[in-house]
Amino acid sequence: MRLPWRITEKTCHGGRNKVPSAVGEKEMKKIHFLGICGTAMGAVATAMARKGYVVTGSDENVYPPMSTFLAAEGIEVKVGYRAENIPDGTDMVVIGNAISRGNAEVEAVLERGLRYMSLPEAMKEFFLWGKKNYVVTGTHGKTTTTSMLAWMLEDNGREPSFMIGGIARNLGRGGRFTDSSSCVLEGDEYDTAFFDKRSKFLHYLPHVVIVNNIEMDHADIYNNVDEIKLSFRRLLRVVPRDGVVFINADCPNCREVRIRAEEELGGCVQLVSVGTSEDADVRITSIELEPNGCRFSMRGETYEVPMVGEFNVRNAAMAANAALEAGLSPEQIRASLKKFEGVARRQEVRGTVNDVTVVDDFAHHPTAVAQSIDGLRQRYPQSRLWVLFDPRSNTMIRNIFQHDIAVALSKADRVILAPVENYKKVAKENRLDEEALCSDVETQGKECYLGKGIDEIVAYVVERAKPGDVLLVMSNGGFGGIHTKLLTALGRSN
Repeated sequence: MRLPWRITEKTCHGGRNKVPSAVGEKEMKKIHFLGICGTAMGAVATAMARKGYVVTGSDENVYPPMSTFLAAEGIEVKVGYRAENIPDGTDMVVIGNAISRGNAEVEAVLERGLRYMSLPEAMKEFFLWGKKNYVVTGTHGKTTTTSMLAWMLEDNGREPSFMIGGIARNLGRGGRFTDSSSCVLEGDEYDTAFFDKRSKFLHYLPHVVIVNNIEMDHADIYNNVDEIKLSFRRLLRVVPRDGVVFINADCPNCREVRIRAEEELGGCVQLVSVGTSEDADVRITSIELEPNGCRFSMRGETYEVPMVGEFNVRNAAMAANAALEAGLSPEQIRASLKKFEGVARRQEVRGTVNDVTVVDDFAHHPTAVAQSIDGLRQRYPQSRLWVLFDPRSNTMIRNIFQHDIAVALSKADRVILAPVENYKKVAKENRLDEEALCSDVETQGKECYLGKGIDEIVAYVVERAKPGDVLLVMSNGGFGGIHTKLLTALGRSN
């Protein structure tokens, strides 16, 4: 396989200028990933391995489902970062956006003069040029919406390329790159790498864009929501004239971004609002929420999705609009949505022991927390609902959402808070105050317990859980394997 930027000279502009098309003279064979267990990193690493590259990687946090997924693909993963993890003869190092200067392998890359690039750059250079790229963005719902759209295309014989920040059950993996002209991408507004502070999605050569919603998030790199809105406007600036943007009509920040984009782009890009608002270009109506799924109408057609929560109605509606743009019929979309099986770690039932159910969810923002709890209420209307919350993300360990988290968690019947890890990353005056958070939840009339560690939390919960209870575990990390520990302890408690 030749490097995507192999140097050749070609003439352009009628032969007036000679332009080097690329840099590099050797064949690309060995690629090493720093931070390979990140959901997107792991997905791209496995996709490149399937294309014939020799892929290795390293990470500090190695846990299921990504660790088992990589092992099943035959990819060697080193635990921890050490200079010797980078194999001799490595042709390219892909550096994840969680990796920073001071990392032993980053320093080795720089000292050895190895070629390196960010994950989004690698995707663009190796996979995205010449494709019709469907880029799904927003603060919430990106993974599920991307999975829905990729599945609809796959189920109807399109064999799309895709990159998803999670593992879609229908697809069996998070990333795949084919010879198809279509590529479905989860587009993140987070920065690209320590050496590239632009949003990841700016690298994805978008043709069709979905903007699910826009809220304040990633408080470690954005000072306010206006900076986030600017990044989304920059994304819309690179959509071609024959492209289209589907944007949430019910989100105030999305509406503002649309208005500003219309002013900046002068009608060059088609902007279509989708939502329940009367002024939406495409209205979502007749929403019905049932214990095992949802039903809604749009563009004169009725659709069903076997997932709970009104937020999944919106996810499905956005995916359906993009699928229509891709040429699928309403009948094809309807049939595929009914077969959609969801995404790992999104309201995933991990097991039921002694009539106590453990559910895993990735929610890491107050809005997502509230929506997930509402969805579980829909599925288990008669159950007592516990939330075990692990504030781990760079935003959640800050006090920017101190009050909002308390309000969201108070939708549950009982709340268990895990101790904050890596709190020293944040200045004391900006840290989440867990004791105050627990007090605020109790002020809302709900029981709250601040745990000291995983094993102690498990013992506390198992001693008090009753048949019929649902334990909703929320974390964007591994949470110390608490799901398995809960199920095991519940089994012993009988």
